[in-house]
Amino acid sequence: MLPKRSDFPPGFLFGAATSAYQIEGHAFGGAGSTHWDTFAATPGNVVRAENGARACDHYHRWGEDLDLLQGGNFDVYRFSTSWARVMPEGRGAVNPEGLDFYDRLVDGMLERGLKPALTLYHWELPSPLADLGGWRNRDIAGWFGDFAQVVAARLGDRLWSAAPINEPWCVGWLSHFLGHHAPGMRDIRATARAMHHVLLAHGTAIGVLRSAGVKNLGAVCNFEYAQPADASPEAAAAARLYDAYYNRFFISGLFRGEYPAELMPAFAPHLPEGWQDDFATIRAPLDWFGLNYYTRKLIGPTGGPWPAHGEVEGPLPKTDMGWEIYPEGLHHFLHMARDYSGELPLFVTENGMAAPDRLAAGTVHDADRIAYLAAHLAACRRAIAEGVPLHGYFCWSLLDNYEWSLGYDKRFGLVHVDFETLRRTPKASYHALAAALQR
Repeated sequence: MLPKRSDFPPGFLFGAATSAYQIEGHAFGGAGSTHWDTFAATPGNVVRAENGARACDHYHRWGEDLDLLQGGNFDVYRFSTSWARVMPEGRGAVNPEGLDFYDRLVDGMLERGLKPALTLYHWELPSPLADLGGWRNRDIAGWFGDFAQVVAARLGDRLWSAAPINEPWCVGWLSHFLGHHAPGMRDIRATARAMHHVLLAHGTAIGVLRSAGVKNLGAVCNFEYAQPADASPEAAAAARLYDAYYNRFFISGLFRGEYPAELMPAFAPHLPEGWQDDFATIRAPLDWFGLNYYTRKLIGPTGGPWPAHGEVEGPLPKTDMGWEIYPEGLHHFLHMARDYSGELPLFVTENGMAAPDRLAAGTVHDADRIAYLAAHLAACRRAIAEGVPLHGYFCWSLLDNYEWSLGYDKRFGLVHVDFETLRRTPKASYHALAAALQR
């Protein structure tokens, strides 16, 4: 059973999150091409080569979707802007239709009593910037700063919060080392540079937003709890290395101005010249820190080249993504984040599960999702009782949507979307949250 709003400290905020490319429909409103469009058009990259051209058609149905947020008794809507919608070439000319859309969207949130929580970038890099090397190119920090300036000038006076980049690990490692997301590279030099440049772009954007008068600025990183697959020293070392590049690389850079020692023998030869000097920018002061958390991984050693480890299937119940359900990991990372960020307010900026949801007789009975949310909210309550400065919890996601390389197969939403008719149907989890969050 879900805890009630009254079970949390006064002022604790509840929200739901989405991202631009996953819901808006990128074929509308003058948006430019992104590297996700071309990645999806390449055979084998995405299930059925599906893309975000229509997605949930949030571009036209945003009012209905904001009504769902209001009806769910949420306080905050965590949304993102599409760089290619605002600046189709990534640089230079601004698309007025794109800015007008986000202007209407923010006003619509405020009219419904929702706090707008902006993420500037949730992975849809404009194709012309990908042509110039994308996140491998140091110049991207300046390009991203210019984008931040355009958005701040139009929306900054009405935002509740802003964060530059969602999940740097996905932008860097998942996309440049594993090749699972756009641009689909498998190159350690590209990875090291992308991971460093995403932090440099973050710090650059924080400076731009702060100078523009935007308030309540933060960062959002994703975390996976890494445990050794067995009791051997080799498995312990493998899990520690996984933890270094997944969980500690970005938070260490943001708050301590250093990268994990376990990673540097492999990474240092590939980092850009003078990278150490960038920490003055990367460590721009923040007002809050956000954690995205879903699962744990069991890690064991393998043969072959560095990093010479891999995931081992675990015994716990799993979501439709095959991810183990392990709320204790969220509790761990809330304490870890406090160790790095001190007494900065913390927010769980994403947490949720994919489930094999089926619409039957006009309803979706997703009891598994309700149980998942309840267990993770219990982990939050435990951390708060132990003194962790957690100020809010945001579900992923409001809507079933485009799940990147998995196309439209995996459903994370509190609201079911029929991708043929685009009809929205709130699931049992939505109704349970709406009841728990009543004031």
